Amino acid sequence: MLGILTGFAVILGIIWAGYAAAVTGIVKGDQRRVLNNMSFYVALPALLFDVLHDSDPRVLLSPVILITTAAAVLAAGLYLLISRLRFQQDLASATLGATSAGYVNSNNLGLPVAIYILGDAAYVAPLILVQVMFYAPVILAILESTRGNKAGFWRAILRALKNPVIVASILGFAAALFKVEVPEIIMAPVEMLGAASIPMVLLSFGISLQGQRALEPGSGRAAVLTGSAIKLLVMPAIAWALSIAFGLSAHEVFVATIIAALPTAQNVYNYAATYRRAEIQVRDTVFITTFASLPVVAVLALLLAS
Repeated sequence: MLGILTGFAVILGIIWAGYAAAVTGIVKGDQRRVLNNMSFYVALPALLFDVLHDSDPRVLLSPVILITTAAAVLAAGLYLLISRLRFQQDLASATLGATSAGYVNSNNLGLPVAIYILGDAAYVAPLILVQVMFYAPVILAILESTRGNKAGFWRAILRALKNPVIVASILGFAAALFKVEVPEIIMAPVEMLGAASIPMVLLSFGISLQGQRALEPGSGRAAVLTGSAIKLLVMPAIAWALSIAFGLSAHEVFVATIIAALPTAQNVYNYAATYRRAEIQVRDTVFITTFASLPVVAVLALLLAS
């Protein structure tokens, strides 16, 4: 539990630093988008290459990853259905809402949880791989297609594949697949840039909170609460049910359920801020799930670890 508290404290501390910078006038208005763009186009690709080039591609077929992937897809699909029936959002907002409901914080919160509750960081690393290699290209392609370009979805897919995030992910995965040894002279700056990615996103997130309150009237709070509830309650329930149905061991059920209960990843806010779509909705969902996931993870750990 101390490890989880430490992970939350780190995240919230950096968010507070960004908020303080905005309140004191160090950063004003849209200046925070510089942080966002540097993270999205420079630091995040470096981080993903660093993570993926050392990964084991075989873990993509582990039962836990298959279950958590299925749970994420079902959670996102449920949000899309509710959005279609109730909120009638545009494509970008519905996509980002669905992403918020299923895209977990597998890095800066997932790793502490994996180490201190699950007992092994290897449980989370494959999830990072799945989200980057399979979720991100589709999400970015849809967002690209909503920029007013009439070239169509598949051309948007091709544009998304040129995105630095995707290019770095493909290169990192290829390096892992073919066991390519990347020289230290290349990896040293890549690692340093990658280490800056999450702090920049968190700082930008904190800056965006200045002068704003979560769940303000007119901010789409029904969609925010729906996405948050699906992320923290429905997705873990789906993961638990699928794990039981497919006969996973007690420990695998525990791991899959805890991973599914992790909050929405800050990367989703990065996507929303970069494309300037559903930014407030995603910001509020990340904010709520980050705070609310601590008791959810704690309760699930107590129930399933016994």
